[in-house]
Amino acid sequence: MLRSSQKWMPTYILIALNVGVYIYTSIVGSDFIVTNYALVLQYGQVNAFVLYGGWYWQLITSMFIHANIVHIFGNMFFLLIFGLRAEELFSLEEYILIYLLSGLTGNLLSLLWGPLAAPSLGASGAIFGIFGACTIYLRRSIGQSIISALVVSFVMLLISSGPDVNNLAHLGGLAFGLIAGYLLASTRRQAKPHEYHYSYSTRA
Repeated sequence: MLRSSQKWMPTYILIALNVGVYIYTSIVGSDFIVTNYALVLQYGQVNAFVLYGGWYWQLITSMFIHANIVHIFGNMFFLLIFGLRAEELFSLEEYILIYLLSGLTGNLLSLLWGPLAAPSLGASGAIFGIFGACTIYLRRSIGQSIISALVVSFVMLLISSGPDVNNLAHLGGLAFGLIAGYLLASTRRQAKPHEYHYSYSTRA
């Protein structure tokens, strides 16, 4: 039986939404290659604006705006890879919550410890959450050690790090995804013996 997320295909919807936002900013900013900096400041996350100006919407809008065409292409490529796998593992509600809350956790971590003036934008925090949830869920659900999942996640975090990358957003998103995936897998593992016992006693 297909999970509800496979039926509704949230990965393609999220990709379409991100691409749609990029097309909008390209039209408004009159540049398809690089997003207009005024739009980056308005919809990206600028910690000073959030903390002192009350621009709280940036904690959400920054997940859907990208700096340039290479930025969005890379993020959507990885969202496609990890998102389709997540559709096989999680319900629609679980998928959407992991995506949004991972992105939000990354943005909040960036808000606490990131620079005040430098804008942060992109879906990578949310995508790291999807990646982390899938990685640890697959191992935990079949009773394997989660150490390998943590190692793979750490390596991926190192590979993606860089001077112009919001490493805090990646870390926060990944951490939330790992926790969510672990809890979901643990809950379902505990439910299986009970479900089997119930089925057995009904037949008897």
